[in-house]
Amino acid sequence: MSKTKYYDITIPLREGLAVWPGDVPVKTAAYKSYDRDGTNVTRLQLSTHAGTHVDAPRHFGHKGTVDAMPPGALIGPCRVVTVRARDLIRAEHIERADLGRTERVLFKTRNSSRAGGTKFHKDFVALSAGAAAALVGLGVRLVGIDGPSVDPFSHNGPYDAHHTLLGAGIVVLENIDLSKVSAGQYGLICLPMKIAGADGAPARAMLSAVSA
Repeated sequence: MSKTKYYDITIPLREGLAVWPGDVPVKTAAYKSYDRDGTNVTRLQLSTHAGTHVDAPRHFGHKGTVDAMPPGALIGPCRVVTVRARDLIRAEHIERADLGRTERVLFKTRNSSRAGGTKFHKDFVALSAGAAAALVGLGVRLVGIDGPSVDPFSHNGPYDAHHTLLGAGIVVLENIDLSKVSAGQYGLICLPMKIAGADGAPARAMLSAVSA
């Protein structure tokens, strides 16, 4: 009898979680308490790009908001690919991965060892412009990475990977935790918060694998 194993690749939202420099820090505070008000309610402050999140095309000036993302891009078979790159995932890494007709690809790099930390590391592994273009050429619908951005750290661009992927209508999933996941085939469920008109949203992302 086959069994399904699930992997939660979502980084928990909590105070102190590392965010992009200059971004809104994650803060939680008691708004109501059970003892005083008869119910517990928490006030939450965060940006649309805190923790595990998706980027909508609007994030970089393209047409498309998070609430209009096609569900078919967010749910379905996916491939986790391990890339042992020092700084950039390049076009040759995409070619060697032999993705074929893969519609959803998640990249596991050395970033996974830092998942969910309190310190922002600027030397994370990201995508090169060539890698992003190669993924567009393959017809990929969703690209995920275990770091804070598909582009290398910068305060002013050019953000080639974002523009290439989002401009082609590809969903970008960032800050996933693949530390306990091996390379291979999985099922992906990625459910971003449905925030009307937003440029992105925190998401709950899960992988499933069927074993004999």
